[in-house]
Amino acid sequence: MDALSRRLTDFAAARRWQPFHTPKNLAAALSVEAGELLEIFQWLTPEQADAVMEDPGSAHRVRDEVADVLAYLLQFCTSVGVDPLAALSEKIDRNELRFPRPS
Repeated sequence: MDALSRRLTDFAAARRWQPFHTPKNLAAALSVEAGELLEIFQWLTPEQADAVMEDPGSAHRVRDEVADVLAYLLQFCTSVGVDPLAALSEKIDRNELRFPRPS
């Protein structure tokens, strides 16, 4: 994860994009990319959505949008100083307390 974050940082730096990679802009870009992922599934029945990855063309689109979402999330986390894996672990810990297992 750290290596991918560094690659993204280096990629943006080589293109002089850092001034545009503010937390607000990265959060907005993340939202847009998540919307593009959702767009693939919009209007599909549950059965059609379950089968999306069986079609090479739609599977490629899903993988690309997942990559875009993850890239912007990692760049956002770098810009605000959040360790995404630690944040996720802490959130799971809180959810385990908030939503205990049924007896």
